Amino acid sequence: MQTRKGQGIEDESMQIIDDEVGPHQYGKLEWPIVRRVIHATADFDFAGKNKIVFHKNAVMNGINALKEGCSIIVDVNGVIGGMNKQNPKDFGNKVICNISDPDIAERAKKENKTRAQVSMRIAASEMNGGIVTIGNAPTALLEVIKMISEGVTKPALVIGIPVGFVSAAESKEELQTIDVPFITNTGRKGGSSCAASIVNALFKLSRGSRV
Repeated sequence: MQTRKGQGIEDESMQIIDDEVGPHQYGKLEWPIVRRVIHATADFDFAGKNKIVFHKNAVMNGINALKEGCSIIVDVNGVIGGMNKQNPKDFGNKVICNISDPDIAERAKKENKTRAQVSMRIAASEMNGGIVTIGNAPTALLEVIKMISEGVTKPALVIGIPVGFVSAAESKEELQTIDVPFITNTGRKGGSSCAASIVNALFKLSRGSRV
């Protein structure tokens, strides 16, 4: 739980972000999410050249799924590290990360894939109606896109904001071409802290709290 002093610092930070960004094109449910990403990264590019992009149904799908106790599938443990741990407990959400499973590494070697790809593939059933949250591995996002295109799974929301130089920007562009609600961004920037902050913001919106 946030202390009064801590909340005061956070509120001041949010006001600074509002003032520095100024007028923007985001909706009333979208801007709190973008602002939370900027707050986590101190990077205003997420409202500029590396802007956060929303599918029209993304925010409401995410809120509704969380309220229904959906699973949250993440690509790396770093995303879990940035999440508020109380939220999944309160809403009954299972957080799934298979990347460190020894069997994943062995299968990835045999199939000549990355661990991230395989970890997404084996979580197909949990993804149905769930929220897939990818902050690190573009290969994980590309695998999820492939799975959705194949009809293997249908998440309620895909948060695809991997960071990197190889396939990061391209995977985000491809995400915007398929028929699934998404939250992503343009360009190479992203990361686990961004992905976690989006999930945290969606939980706050689900509670009806100020984000």
